[in-house]
Amino acid sequence: MIRKKSVIFWQVASVAVKISEAYHMSNGYFNFKQFTIRQDRCAFKVGTDGVLLGAAADIDGVNRILDIGAGTGLISLMLAQRCQAQITAIEPDKDSFEQACMNIANSKWQKRINILNSSLQEFNPENLQFDLIVSNPPYFRNSLKNPDPAKAASRHDLSLTVNELLKGVTRLLAEDGKLQVIMPYNEGNIFITEASFYGLFCIKIIKIKPLPASVVRRLILTFSRTRQEVVQQSLTIESGMRHDFTNDYKNLTKDFYLKF
Repeated sequence: MIRKKSVIFWQVASVAVKISEAYHMSNGYFNFKQFTIRQDRCAFKVGTDGVLLGAAADIDGVNRILDIGAGTGLISLMLAQRCQAQITAIEPDKDSFEQACMNIANSKWQKRINILNSSLQEFNPENLQFDLIVSNPPYFRNSLKNPDPAKAASRHDLSLTVNELLKGVTRLLAEDGKLQVIMPYNEGNIFITEASFYGLFCIKIIKIKPLPASVVRRLILTFSRTRQEVVQQSLTIESGMRHDFTNDYKNLTKDFYLKF
């Protein structure tokens, strides 16, 4: 059964650009309240998807976190700000890895974040499992490939397929751990079905809309090894007026965005 909650949360897509325009000091870096993201060498810059996942991830009782596809290190840094867990981040792209290393080294949480230049397929820690695994994974499987190889690998499942992601998660997730991902609406619904074949069951869905009248654009999905009643929530980012962000969105991101 699916239990619905009338929790109004946030919105997406075009809002990422608006937030970026509001907070970018330049195209090379992005200032948050407690850390700065340098990103001139990264294929993909700070965007709404990563911020939403970093702000909404369930950190209760978490001691060990794995960030798959760390990119700039944004999600790892947000989670380090929110909790005291030890965080392992893996990033296969060399330029993004090196820039994430810099971002983490320049933060106050460098001793709690260990980042590795590794793909999920190659990552094989001995006797180590994680209470929480987070990922803003490749998607757009059916769209045209980007001519930039780094961006193509980030946006399409070229370097990490859905099956490889799910295999890796089942290998690394603690028995009572959780997987949390953010995906476009259509891909997210497909992912729910595919995850069940690996013994990972969706227990929470946060539906994200850019505007009150918009269709759902993104899903933040939470998975567990145990079947549970699915909790559904929703978040709208803007009220309808340009740059008029909802209170729910402000409350979710106020510890990070300078403007809030």
